[in-house]
Amino acid sequence: MSATAQPVPVSAAAPAPGARAGATGELWGGFAAMLVALPSAMAYGIAVFGVLGPEYVAQGVQAGILGAVMLGLVAPLLGGAPRLISAPCAPAAAVLAALALQLAQGERGLGPVAPERIGVLLALVALLAGALQVTYGALGVGRLIKYIPYPVVSGYMGGVAVLIFSSQVPKFFGLPHEIAPLAGLVSPGHWQPAVLVVGVATIAGVLLGPQITRAVPAAIIGLAAGGLAYAISAGFVPALRQLEHNALVIGTVGDGVSGLGATLGAHWTGFGQLRLADVALVGLPALTLSVLLSIDTLKTCVVLDALTRSRHRSNRELVGQGTGNVLSSLVGGMPGAGTMGATLVNRESGGRTRWSGVAEGAFVLVAFLALGRWMAWVPIPALAGLLMVVAFRMFEWRNFELARRKSTLLDFTVIAAVVITAVKVNLIAAAGVGLGLAILLFIREQIRGSVIRRKITGDKLSSKQHRLPSEQAVLERWGAETTICELQGSLFFGTTDQLLTELEADLKRCRYLVLDFRRVRSVDFTAAHMLEQFEAMLRERDGYLLFSRIPTALAEGQDLRRYFEQVGVLREHVRTLDTLDDALRWVEDTILDRELPPSAAPETTLTLGQFDLLREVADAPTLAALGACVTERVCAAGERIFGAGEAGDEIFMIRSGIVRIVLPLGEKNYHNLAAFGRGNFFGEMTFLDGGRRSADALATAHCELYVISRERFDAMVQANPGVGSKVMAELARSLALRLRRTDAEIRALYEA
Repeated sequence: MSATAQPVPVSAAAPAPGARAGATGELWGGFAAMLVALPSAMAYGIAVFGVLGPEYVAQGVQAGILGAVMLGLVAPLLGGAPRLISAPCAPAAAVLAALALQLAQGERGLGPVAPERIGVLLALVALLAGALQVTYGALGVGRLIKYIPYPVVSGYMGGVAVLIFSSQVPKFFGLPHEIAPLAGLVSPGHWQPAVLVVGVATIAGVLLGPQITRAVPAAIIGLAAGGLAYAISAGFVPALRQLEHNALVIGTVGDGVSGLGATLGAHWTGFGQLRLADVALVGLPALTLSVLLSIDTLKTCVVLDALTRSRHRSNRELVGQGTGNVLSSLVGGMPGAGTMGATLVNRESGGRTRWSGVAEGAFVLVAFLALGRWMAWVPIPALAGLLMVVAFRMFEWRNFELARRKSTLLDFTVIAAVVITAVKVNLIAAAGVGLGLAILLFIREQIRGSVIRRKITGDKLSSKQHRLPSEQAVLERWGAETTICELQGSLFFGTTDQLLTELEADLKRCRYLVLDFRRVRSVDFTAAHMLEQFEAMLRERDGYLLFSRIPTALAEGQDLRRYFEQVGVLREHVRTLDTLDDALRWVEDTILDRELPPSAAPETTLTLGQFDLLREVADAPTLAALGACVTERVCAAGERIFGAGEAGDEIFMIRSGIVRIVLPLGEKNYHNLAAFGRGNFFGEMTFLDGGRRSADALATAHCELYVISRERFDAMVQANPGVGSKVMAELARSLALRLRRTDAEIRALYEA
């Protein structure tokens, strides 16, 4: 989910099979979505306000409907996911119902709170949650919410499902208000057969409806089946035919526009009586609700993207959802999120743009104003059965399979802990447990894989500086003194012990430890302190700790080099080099200075016979013949000797200085292929095949060179065939040694 991702044009998205086109499709999609969203919104409203008593059921229905209206009209216009249908949802119902019950029972330190004031406090929760969502979107948090571990989200949703299911059990069985749900379940004498028949008929209609027809949403079929069962029961029970004092129906919802105006006036009056202390009272539930609604919305957006081959804009969607929830709270409606069922029905029925969502909200409003009186006869057990099906489907039963495998047992434990906390304590506590477990899961994932991507010793990996055979022999002999580690991931308190354990044996024997930071994402103070310990251990043997490729700007903006300076990691026996090759070359030069006898005289310029390439054929006649085809060249530091793509047939022999071979990769980028010093040669590829140069050759210091062109060499060979054979044989042998060394390094890298 990216804040900057642009949605694919509607014409490029995959239309649903049989979807209607144009305005007709938008209207029909909105109407079909309304048929799904409206019953659920009513049921969620009852789930929240029903805990205050049967007399508040109608208020709950009205809150659910008003929430569906405002979210439907506002969220699509401002959001970033066309086709998405927003309405009251299960997480909102669970959080608000739990808070309403706590307030009614005086569990929040205020004593029992009056139901009228509870309604205002619930609206305040929705207002704050919506404002937080707008803030998330404005700050670009939409792309970060997806990083919440899925076991935590699954556990939280599972807890919501259990709470909703258990809260509907008394309504489904018709248990008396004063009887505890568990006690009522084990006492069939408390069950009301008429209520149970309505609930069972509703569930049967929801489950079997799609097998009969898909033209009508399953929720509507279920409610129709429940209504029919209620009508049949009313034929045998006269009390069910009356609206007054009938606890099995939702009762009068509103009195049209005039009744709605009176309700809004009373709601705003209650809002005016809120105090700052009330904000502190409901702050944590509002924060929890904002995160839940955001996750629920963005999860639905991801599914919709997959179906339509489009991309939503997560941060804009959060702004739209938050604004819808804020306005919903101001009219006394429930908060909500992007809902999966209504969204899929909208798409399948022809909805292709945000206007189908607006049409859904408008249809809910029309249904509320035109059919409010008929809604009074909707059976409460039918809505309870509908919610029980929703809760059952929300719970991810496949999570129990995680307990059967050792590799996923911790994930199952996280899910179970969040669910149990939500059910036994409350959703707020479950949010805290989820946050703690999210941190635990993060640490587990970080320490599960090694922070060492590759570890190899210096006798198996060398710099790109080509050494003379005598020097190479010394480096191979003492190469085990060097350990090279390519680090990866995050170096923090959770991985420092792992790194120390993996390097403990190396630190006891090596004198040079090279740490490559190219793939490191972050470093904390614990890791920095451990690096100080590495330096102290190496210093005892007069060794060095070398850092290569230290990032100057990590993903979170940290300048790692400056951080090392600030915390004191860069000590006397620490060296920082720009590249890994520079670090290896520094170690090699240090070893050679230590092991090779120092020359009493300053370094001299080599003569032709002193080159290893010609040492085996360096008799006087051969050198004389070669000297006739050799020219000399002097290059200043920084001078380009030849460039990639240029024609040439010369081989160069370095009498003094250093030459670097680099591969150009664009205007400013390049890759360092090799470096050659005094006594080495380069340019042999074009000397042998006559092709163009494949790389650049740059003098990194003042250089004196012998240059042998192939044209002059061939002319000399015609007069001295034996000399040509000897030189070519030595050249082939030198190249073979180079290739063997390269093969050994590649094999060692793969095996490391």
